[in-house]
Amino acid sequence: MTDLDTAPHTAVALRGGHLPRYAPAIAGVVAIAAGALIGITVHWNLAGIAILAVLLYMVGLTIWSRLVENARRATDRLVTSLVWVALSLAFIPLFSLLYETVSKGAGAINGKFLTWTMRNVIDAPGGIYHAIVGTLLITLAATVIAVPVGLLSAIYLVEYGGPSRLARWIRFLVDVMTGIPSIVAGLFAYALFSLIIGPGTQFGIGGGVALSLLMIPIVVRSTEEMLKLVPHDLREASYALGVPKWKTIVKVVLPTAMAGIITGVTLAIARVIGETAPLLIICGSTDSLNTNLFHGQMTSLPVFIYTSYTQAGANPEILQKMAWGAALVLIVIVMVLNVLARVAGRFFAPKTGH
Repeated sequence: MTDLDTAPHTAVALRGGHLPRYAPAIAGVVAIAAGALIGITVHWNLAGIAILAVLLYMVGLTIWSRLVENARRATDRLVTSLVWVALSLAFIPLFSLLYETVSKGAGAINGKFLTWTMRNVIDAPGGIYHAIVGTLLITLAATVIAVPVGLLSAIYLVEYGGPSRLARWIRFLVDVMTGIPSIVAGLFAYALFSLIIGPGTQFGIGGGVALSLLMIPIVVRSTEEMLKLVPHDLREASYALGVPKWKTIVKVVLPTAMAGIITGVTLAIARVIGETAPLLIICGSTDSLNTNLFHGQMTSLPVFIYTSYTQAGANPEILQKMAWGAALVLIVIVMVLNVLARVAGRFFAPKTGH
C-alpha cells in the first residue's frame, strides 16, 4: 500500500508566461504596417488594406499568445479580437449615416427651417414645422392606441393565459404581425376608413391606426418578457397578504417591470416614427400646418423627406438640402425619445433599500 504522504508529487504548470500589457498595441502597429506595405505593393485600396491588417492582427496576436502563454489564453485573445471586429463593423454604417446626415443637413437647420411651413413657398427655402407637428401627433395617436392594447395583451398572456390554447394562438398571431410589411398596414388602414367614411379618405388618425399595427407586436413581446422576469415570490407574498390578483398586478408586478416596459414602448416608437409608406397612403401630404388628426391631410417628416427628394421643382438642390435637414431633425427626435425613456426607466424602477 502506498503512503500518500510519501508519494512523489509532480508539479503541473497550470499556465505559461504572460504577454506584456502593450502586446495588442504592438501587434496592431505591426499588422497595420505590414498590411499597408503589402496593399501598396499590390495596389489595393484602403478597404483591402484595412481587412488585411485586421486579419494579420488576429493571426499574429493569436500565434504570439500561443507560443508565449497557452492555448486557452490564445483562444481568448482570438475571440476577443473577433468581438471587437464585429463591433467595429456594426458601428461603420452607423457612423457613416450620422456623418452624412450631419454634414449635409446641419447647414439647413435654422430658426426659419424649424418654425415655418412650406405653404406658398416656391423657390426660396421653407420650413418643416408642419412635418414636425404631424410626426409628433401621428406617433402620439399610434402610441395611445398600441400601448394599452399591447400592455393588456401581455398581462393576459403572462398572468392569465399561461399555456392555454387561446394564449398560444395570440402569441402566434403576434409573431405573424411582427413580420407584416409596413405598406400592408397602410393599405389596411386606408381600406378600413374607405369603408367607414368613403373612398379617398386621408387624415392623421388613419396614420395612427396604421402605425399602431406595427407597434402592437413589439409592445406585446417586450412587455411579456419583462413581466416574466418579475419573481413569482413577489406575487406569492402579495397573495399571502390577501391582495387580489388584479391589485397584485397593478401594485406589484407592473411597477417592478415598469423600466423594461418603458424601454419596449420606446423601441416600438423608434420602429414606427420613420415609416413612410403607410403614411403616404393614408395621411397624404400637404404643405400647410394641420393639427386636426380627424380632418385633412397631414404631413410627417418621413413623407416630407420622400416628397422633397422626388419632387421636381425649380431648385431641386434646395429641396434635397431640406430633406437632409429633416432627416437630421428626425434622428434628433428619436435620440431625445431614447434619452427620455432612459430617464423615465430609472425613475420608475423599483427602489431597493440599502
